[in-house]
Amino acid sequence: MPLKSDSEIEALVPLFEYLESLTGRASIADLDRAMRSIDVTVEDLAEHIRYCDEHYKRNLIREGRWYQAYALCWKSGQRSPIHDHTNTTCGVRVLAGRGVETIYEPSPCGQMMAVQSRPLNVGDICASQDSDTHQISNLQPAGQNLITLHIYSPPLREFHTYSATDGTVNRVRDVGNGCCEVVETMDIAEFMKR
Repeated sequence: MPLKSDSEIEALVPLFEYLESLTGRASIADLDRAMRSIDVTVEDLAEHIRYCDEHYKRNLIREGRWYQAYALCWKSGQRSPIHDHTNTTCGVRVLAGRGVETIYEPSPCGQMMAVQSRPLNVGDICASQDSDTHQISNLQPAGQNLITLHIYSPPLREFHTYSATDGTVNRVRDVGNGCCEVVETMDIAEFMKR
């Protein structure tokens, strides 16, 4: 999708120029560097800031052949499922509020185990890819929202979510408009053999 001068988010122009120049998947190092190089605020993304009472809300900003850019909006207590980024590099930058990233690994009994948590403050960036498994949460007091900018390269079409309690993994497909559907559920031990 070519750059549009009439509706461009000025603060994201350098990032979109980099993303539009991609001829393949972005590396974690390059995506991290590109996300650190921009000076973007919540006000810059005002038209993409929308919340949902039931779950965090994914708001598409822009999509190209080798990327997707989303503004994710989280009310207090909302969190992503435990998930990976199958065949995709993901960069997350906090624009408002304070998030928490929790890293997971499979335990010997087959359930997912949290191995590290860290706060994500305004301006902080976390990046992951492929089978890196994490969860993003807004654990702030009621009424304090979290807004994050997410870049996926290439677009995140399919990924896995992991149950924290029953040892299952879901293969999930993006169906557009920020919505996803489960296409397969399997036991984590079976999944790990693949």
